[in-house]
Amino acid sequence: MRLFEPLYARALVWARAPRALYYLCALSFFEAFIFPIMPEVMLAPMMLGKRLKAFFYANMSLLFSLLGSVVGYALGHWAYESVKPLLSLHMQEVITTWVGNLRTDMNEHWLTMLGALMLAALQPVIPMKFVTWAAGIVGVPILPFLACMAVGRGKRVWLLALLIRLFGERAERTLHRNIEWIGRGALVLLAVLLAWWLWPR
Repeated sequence: MRLFEPLYARALVWARAPRALYYLCALSFFEAFIFPIMPEVMLAPMMLGKRLKAFFYANMSLLFSLLGSVVGYALGHWAYESVKPLLSLHMQEVITTWVGNLRTDMNEHWLTMLGALMLAALQPVIPMKFVTWAAGIVGVPILPFLACMAVGRGKRVWLLALLIRLFGERAERTLHRNIEWIGRGALVLLAVLLAWWLWPR
């Protein structure tokens, strides 16, 4: 069953609509903390339609991704604190230990943590929502977190803008051809990471 191609097709319809820029901003915002489809599926056809505005579209997407990242960060923090009392004592202990270890690693290896955040925002395999929620749970300082998201996600959308300017429709066709595998791979990886997180140690 095709899961992501219908969503991709819907995003293409939005990309050609008169209010496409508003849809792009909304997609970029919600993708950062809940929606499963990357903004690139709208960015690519919009950039193809108006190549001279490719970097403008990239910057608008980046701006609203950062706003969505703040929401994901806040949800991660508040959801963790709200849900924790509902869990069993054993599960609370497991999660508290996991979060404590991550916080210790963050304090001891500051530059490594920043590099990991930038790489997570750059690559399309780990969903951005997982990164924003996890950062909120662990308590990564908000300004360094946003800086890493800006650099990582910025490289993605600027690279896409550059590829569209240089290669045009070939770049968009590659994204279209692989969207189902990218989407399914992201869901599988998210499930594995969630299972690893909740698995008692």
